[in-house]
Amino acid sequence: MPLKSRITGTGSYTPETILDNSDLAKKIDTSDKWITARTGIRQRRVVKGSETNSDLCLKASENALQSAGIKAKELDLIIVATMSGDQPMPSTAAILQNKLGAKSAAAFDINAACSGFIYGLTVADNFVKSGSYKKVLLVGAEVNSKFLDWKDRATCVLFGDGAGAVVLEPTGGKKGILSTHIYSDGSMWDFICLPGGGSNHPPTSKTIRDRMHYIKMKGNETFKVAVRTLEKLVLDTLKVNNVKPSELAMLIPHQANMRIIAATAKRLKLPMSRVAVNLDKYGNTSAASIPIALDEVVREKRIKKDDYVMLEAFGSGLTWGSALIKWG
Repeated sequence: MPLKSRITGTGSYTPETILDNSDLAKKIDTSDKWITARTGIRQRRVVKGSETNSDLCLKASENALQSAGIKAKELDLIIVATMSGDQPMPSTAAILQNKLGAKSAAAFDINAACSGFIYGLTVADNFVKSGSYKKVLLVGAEVNSKFLDWKDRATCVLFGDGAGAVVLEPTGGKKGILSTHIYSDGSMWDFICLPGGGSNHPPTSKTIRDRMHYIKMKGNETFKVAVRTLEKLVLDTLKVNNVKPSELAMLIPHQANMRIIAATAKRLKLPMSRVAVNLDKYGNTSAASIPIALDEVVREKRIKKDDYVMLEAFGSGLTWGSALIKWG
């Protein structure tokens, strides 16, 4: 029987500092009612002081390794999905490798923004299935608060910081990751972007004055594309695997907007009791949102062996992706 990869451990970590909607209302022209009605977000976590992306990665990874029952020195590969790494180079994954003491592991980053964890899962899954690596650590982590314009209520109310991690190992059975699907459309790159800091607009006094080093977003345009795209994405993924929407035990969507999540669930005729939602507590943690939510439902025992679990995400690029898992 061909090899599959399966998730053998999950872990997550969010910073201790809570920034709720009432805190934001003291800084900008907004209110708890306005934010909650439009997004479903009530609070988010933010790093303080010297806490970095790799620090969040480390804590989530340690929890995932403990869950999987393996040591860091056993890892063959570390992948970090992030758009807010410690620095442009080296990769945050390399920094994490050193902090973990995972001396035998190769390490690299993936940047597909909010779809990053799904992209990383696709890469990790194929490495395991090929036999190249047997123990892979995949982390989704973001420190979005460092890249927010706190004068722009269209973006600063949305995002939070956090990290989630999974360990993948090979299996010869019917359980595990059944399929992954990733897509992109760069013609809509400016719907969600961070224009400053790269080779196109390297840091200058002008880019700083023009506030180009902060996340920019066309919210209405993004919302319309996301709702339409995610429904088709999930249905196509289920069709490939000959699974009906009603057979899904849990849908774990990217935690961007409650209206998007609810619209997707409604079109699938899936009750919200079978949808993982935590954006009210953490906001949009980008690449970290799916693994944080996955870790929560695992630890709450909301999924069990042989359950079908769907992961789906949509983000800057534009990028989107899905994964269907038979849990066990």
